[in-house]
Amino acid sequence: MPAKDKYHLAVRVALEKEGWVITHDPLYVRFLDKELWIDLAAERVIAAEKQGQKIAIEIKSFLGSSVLSEFHEALGQFINYRAVLLEKEPERVLYLAVPVDTFDAFFNAPFGEFAIRSFQLRLLVYRASRQEIVQWIE
Repeated sequence: MPAKDKYHLAVRVALEKEGWVITHDPLYVRFLDKELWIDLAAERVIAAEKQGQKIAIEIKSFLGSSVLSEFHEALGQFINYRAVLLEKEPERVLYLAVPVDTFDAFFNAPFGEFAIRSFQLRLLVYRASRQEIVQWIE
């Protein structure tokens, strides 16, 4: 099992504050000859619809020297995980969790906006210091 991201606990607490129930920490998915470990899986029952929402979250801290390099790595993981989830758990929606500072500096800039559109990224923007979710981007 891979090491947890520095902000793993902060994102988990933020999800729980919003009413999500963490069902897997991490979510293990075996596909073909590979084992994948997605950081978190959560569910939330929507009373009005009487059906649940299921999500998976891949958490990234973007603390390295190159945001672009870290984005490339995160994007590769995201695309692979999303493809596998479509096969194994098609009802589960995958989100990439990114810190609010990284969102403001990178994802909210022209290249980041282009990447979100081009790769149909779903983002969960979080503030680690407050253990809160700032924004969901569909």
